[in-house]
Amino acid sequence: MDEFYRISRLPPYAFAIVRDLLIEARKRGEDIIDLGMGNPDLATPKRIVAKLVEAARNPRNHRYSVTKGIHKLRLAMANWYKRRYDVDIDPETEVVVTMGAKEGIGHLVLATISQGEVVVVPGPAYPIHTYSVVIAGGDLRTIPLLPKDEFFERLNVAIKTTWPQPKMLIISFPNNPTTEIVDMDFFEKIVVFAREHNLMVVHDLAYADLVFDGYKAPSFLQAEGAKDVGVEFYSLSKSYSMPGWRVGFAVGNKRMINALGRIKSYFDYGVFQPIQIASIIALNECDSDVVEIAEKYRKRRDVLCEGLYRIGWEVEKPKATMFVWAKMPEQFEAMGSVEFSKLLLKEAKVATSPGVGFGEYGEGYIRFALIENEHRTKQAIKGIKNLLNTTKKT
Repeated sequence: MDEFYRISRLPPYAFAIVRDLLIEARKRGEDIIDLGMGNPDLATPKRIVAKLVEAARNPRNHRYSVTKGIHKLRLAMANWYKRRYDVDIDPETEVVVTMGAKEGIGHLVLATISQGEVVVVPGPAYPIHTYSVVIAGGDLRTIPLLPKDEFFERLNVAIKTTWPQPKMLIISFPNNPTTEIVDMDFFEKIVVFAREHNLMVVHDLAYADLVFDGYKAPSFLQAEGAKDVGVEFYSLSKSYSMPGWRVGFAVGNKRMINALGRIKSYFDYGVFQPIQIASIIALNECDSDVVEIAEKYRKRRDVLCEGLYRIGWEVEKPKATMFVWAKMPEQFEAMGSVEFSKLLLKEAKVATSPGVGFGEYGEGYIRFALIENEHRTKQAIKGIKNLLNTTKKT
């Protein structure tokens, strides 16, 4: 049979190669330390779970919900932005509840980008940032994210050399996979640039709270005029350790929010209502839990980065996210990130994400996810050390 058109435009999922090898190894009884997929292992705070259980016992909550999310949850999100960033958000017209940021971004691009319209995405990038464009039938223009101090020069070149003119820019800071961070000056320049070139801006703030060493991640919506040009996505997955709950938000520009809400109304009836009710507790009452969760990731970061440094693999300590973005050791560069990830799994018993899975500009790098406890992380370092030592001898 012929391939379906949209499926044929999607490349093989590079991460699936390592994931399949991991599953096969575990079936053989091998102890593989999984630092690959960014799937938080920390338990959801107890008070959030308790509220879910309570709400699930009420039959009224078993019915269809509303596509854009219940009012009290949208109000909680608006209050969160005011408390956290001093940004005023209208819960009726400037917030839509999504099934995580991934679903929201995919549907927003589908709602706002027409066949052949151009979207600019810096790379390396989280896959939905690029492939939401492909799925929607848009034309993707990828530019290098790094080095960051040259970003606006490259963005200018992309605008001037692209026809038709791009309609949208998708960005994410703190960045997955590179862990790159920005300050308010960066977002202010983005707003000015977007106005000048009539660009919609989509900012993914999934790692807003996983910040370390005194760094505080700004919101795109704090920049003057940001709501005139774009929206921001926020998710409870990482901050509140609620990945499987699938709760996120799109916040900002009314026209874009309305478009997302309308297209979602044809696809779903919203998140299961008890989950929404429990999410209100998360946003309103669990700030201290978020701080504790971030601290656990910081400790894991230190164990991994300092351990890698001791065995001769120098990596930079990230100031945000739950990842470490590591340039491949020189002796392995020629094999590429997929083959090196396969080698790490086979010889060191450590699963990682190959950088090329995040796009062409990710080649030569490996992403570690901080999803194992400190003891298991130290065990991973021992396995990597053995691999590096063996390579030196040969």
